[in-house]
Amino acid sequence: MTRDPRYDILFEPVRIGPVTAPNRFFQVPHCTGMGYLRPRTLAAMRGIKAEGGWGVVCTEYNSIHPTSDDAPGVHATLWDDSDIRANRLMTDAVHEHGALAGAELWYGGARSPNLFSRLPAMDVASLPNLAGHPFQTRAMDKTDIRNLRRWHRKAALRARDAGFDVVYVYATHGYLLANFLDPVMNTRSDEYGGSLDNRLRLTRELIEETKEAVGDRCAVAVRFKADETIGADGVPEYGDRREMFERLAHMPDLWDINIADYSLEMGMSRFACEGALEPYMSWVKSVTNVPVVTVGRFTSPDTMASQIKRGITDFIGAARPSIADPFIPNKIAEGRPEDIRECIGCNICYSGDSLGVPIRCTQNPTMGEEWRRGWHPERMEAKGADARVLIVGAGPAGLEAARATGMRGYDVMLAEATRVLGGRVPREAALPGMGEYIRVRDYREGQLAKLPNVEVFRESRLSAEDVLAVEADHVAIATGATWRRDRFDGKSYVPVATAGAAVLTPDDIMDGTLPDGPCVVFDGDNYYMGGLIAEALADAGTHVTYVTAEDSVSAWAGNTSERWRIRTQMMEKGIEIVTAHTLTAFDGAQALLECAYTGRARRLQAAAAVLATQRRPNDDLYHQILATVDGDAARLPFSLSRIGDCEAPSIVAAAVHAGHRFAAELDTTQDADLPLRFDRMDVADSAPRPIPSERSEKAEPGYLKTLLAYYEEEIGGIAYFKALADLCDDPDHKAKMALLAEVEAHTADIVAPLLERHGLTPRGVEILHAEGTATVATGPQDWDGMIADMRRIFPGYIADFERLERMAPPQDLPILKRMTEHEVVAIAFLELEAKRDPDSSAPLRRFLASPARTPAPAVHGAA
Repeated sequence: MTRDPRYDILFEPVRIGPVTAPNRFFQVPHCTGMGYLRPRTLAAMRGIKAEGGWGVVCTEYNSIHPTSDDAPGVHATLWDDSDIRANRLMTDAVHEHGALAGAELWYGGARSPNLFSRLPAMDVASLPNLAGHPFQTRAMDKTDIRNLRRWHRKAALRARDAGFDVVYVYATHGYLLANFLDPVMNTRSDEYGGSLDNRLRLTRELIEETKEAVGDRCAVAVRFKADETIGADGVPEYGDRREMFERLAHMPDLWDINIADYSLEMGMSRFACEGALEPYMSWVKSVTNVPVVTVGRFTSPDTMASQIKRGITDFIGAARPSIADPFIPNKIAEGRPEDIRECIGCNICYSGDSLGVPIRCTQNPTMGEEWRRGWHPERMEAKGADARVLIVGAGPAGLEAARATGMRGYDVMLAEATRVLGGRVPREAALPGMGEYIRVRDYREGQLAKLPNVEVFRESRLSAEDVLAVEADHVAIATGATWRRDRFDGKSYVPVATAGAAVLTPDDIMDGTLPDGPCVVFDGDNYYMGGLIAEALADAGTHVTYVTAEDSVSAWAGNTSERWRIRTQMMEKGIEIVTAHTLTAFDGAQALLECAYTGRARRLQAAAAVLATQRRPNDDLYHQILATVDGDAARLPFSLSRIGDCEAPSIVAAAVHAGHRFAAELDTTQDADLPLRFDRMDVADSAPRPIPSERSEKAEPGYLKTLLAYYEEEIGGIAYFKALADLCDDPDHKAKMALLAEVEAHTADIVAPLLERHGLTPRGVEILHAEGTATVATGPQDWDGMIADMRRIFPGYIADFERLERMAPPQDLPILKRMTEHEVVAIAFLELEAKRDPDSSAPLRRFLASPARTPAPAVHGAA
């Protein structure tokens, strides 16, 4: 298919100072929970976005100094030269696909608790910690300001050296520079406070100094808010922001514009529509002649093109849409916008930042799994063998499992007991404000329609006998979960109803069963469901009292930045709110509440009680199937799995992830002891103080045996790849296999000093070469098959080499890490070759250019 010419404007290159973006798709800086802790995970994720067509891909906020520490939030860092190497992983991954890489230099000020560094935070004045911690900042004096400027410049230089093309001055979101700009918070009486020019001074100095430091090679961007204070949605309150902007308008190479109300800027779809920032942006481009980027949860190419054509912005900025679908640009370019996996605005991605863990996504189960599981949002490994797959239940887990197994090439049967696909999704999407959540179902239903090897059977409730009669090779039970009519008291599920009184659940309300009279909604789930049910009942004219044992409404929704808006909306609908109380009993006329702190009882008149507490897995079919073989799954004629809420009730994102994991792991061997690769700091690049322990210098048991076996595999690998080269008719293919043989030989030379150090003697070369050659007969004989087979197998070798590193004495690590590196470059070659890159062998050549032998350290207590 060809691109719709209406969208051509989105693919125009745009000059940003000394660099040029290849198109108008701009992934703005956004948090990931990866940062300095998980650099390889981060690099792989950002690289996928560049592969998907984003012309500019920024990393998250980069702390410029340890006095700006956001722990337990995980940010990137540019503190020292080791950060150059870590960030280079990301910029290399982005540049590989022709995109620009951006870094946001960050100093948190009063929003930095510095829980990790334990250094005092600094800000425009002595301010309370704005994240709610019982600390205050040190008011910055002139020396502090000079230090800050030096730290910022040094971080900019490190960003340049790490390969970033765009470097940000970060002047918004309540961080340090925003507080200097603020006419209320800035109470200084020196040249950095008071007048507008004085308040602008520090931001101006940092822009000028950053341009002077890196402006010959890097574009300098400024992140800046268009309005001054939070007002009604869509009604900006500008204050002196326009005048500020006019005085700086032409200084940077790019403006990244946001607004004061973060809950609207990155608002939930329940509360904010696509393009919600447009009213705030109306004047910005009339004031500056440099490019502008802004966000708006853009998923529609029509909206994107309209924003550009009407002069609202120059770039389509995105965080969440690029998470839900890293391939939005390519899909528009290829004329298939119907394949876009649209963001639903649930902010599950943001919850990862709140919790200090890697981001996840309801729509995109591969988000955050690119490095550790090797998942790709648009590709699946081909099926391991011809097989029929039966999936029972077409909720979010079942739909994703069917889509992903279908993509792998299996023959798939998806059986749904009802007429409507989607399970919980269409039911929840019908609740107030939840309409966009239906995209979870609609995307998958649309993709299934394109897969001829997937059959969908509606109104097909299956028994255990029915499942056995299908004679599938693999069966997945995805029958969801049902809301319970009791509550969990911390140890067990306890009833609430007394004297025969009935209680309702969210399932009842979603089925249309409404209480007859005033009701109590007890929220024991503490995410969105309790509040939604209360709103739905209030909209139906019922008097509602919302009760929670937590101190706040929808407590967990604080992680998705919607709790404040949920409570506001509930109050506006007249819902009474009782926090820190548990519903302990309901007799049909009164609800008995107990204070979470004092234990005092309180009674409410109510005709009904609705419990949004926990859910019970609908796993009866799973157990009935097992009962046919006395519980011994190995006796079944098929593999049996339960996935999603049927296995462990959770959020929709977890169900989608479970469905994808079932598909990805089908017909593969999983290591139950080490199911994941772990990203961690490379301790070999640091110089820690020695620990006074004899054991710290010794290897773990089995190290030498494993080292010798891995060395012998490298020798065998030389013959293996030479034999593969002999199978190739294409001279280019033959040369590439010969190059892999050279990599094996080079790696053996690298590792040989360790064998000498430990007195290890390998078996004869003839024997090892014979073993390597014989292995060829067990694998594919054609080029595409060889590459596919290696892409499937080789990532597991990295985990093997990393286990060897953990077993080794410290003095052996530098050599072992080079051994691991050879597998990394081999995988890089395979990925490029799979994409038909004409220079796919470049990683191999770079590795071979490195010297094999390095001086061997002295042995101290070798095993």
